[in-house]
Amino acid sequence: MNQKQKERFVELLRATGRENIDYVIEDLEALGFFEAPASKNNHHNYAGGLLEHSLNVYDMAVKVRDLIVAERPQLAAKLPDESLAIAALLHDVCKSNIYRKATRSERNPATGQWESHETYNIDYSAFPAGHGEKSAIMLLQSGLEMTDDEVLAIRWHMGGWDIPFQSSEMTASIREAGNRFPLVTVIQIADTLAAKILENVV
Repeated sequence: MNQKQKERFVELLRATGRENIDYVIEDLEALGFFEAPASKNNHHNYAGGLLEHSLNVYDMAVKVRDLIVAERPQLAAKLPDESLAIAALLHDVCKSNIYRKATRSERNPATGQWESHETYNIDYSAFPAGHGEKSAIMLLQSGLEMTDDEVLAIRWHMGGWDIPFQSSEMTASIREAGNRFPLVTVIQIADTLAAKILENVV
């Protein structure tokens, strides 16, 4: 974990002025958020990767918001700094307690020898509530008061990837959330830009 990144993350959250934000930070600490990877095999799959990814999503969200407001100034009021911070920094708290350190063996193509590498296994048993919805529930359990658009931006941050079995109800819900709340689309875009471009090591 990068201490400066952690300090920035905490500072950004506290700057929102939200009641109980320190309880949220304490719960994240207890759950291992700051040491967790962002994924098992994909972007930022190393200790502290989740913290770094969350900050990347925040930075991308600010840039996307600024571009939108430059084109449509009337949307500025719907995309305030504190909402961007809450939704972007906390969208993936569902990953705080699912990764377990493990090792795997891989053959080194240069030497032909098998070598052990550190990896992670995923364990959903602690609270198997899904992805975006789990993040929103965990934050509410920590006592964080959120606006409707913040809850929905966190719930739907995965976009169409998170529509279970192409349910018509879920499809209608995500479409309506995006239509009503610009923050939902901003966080979806910021998360995709961070994971697929900024953090992509091709």
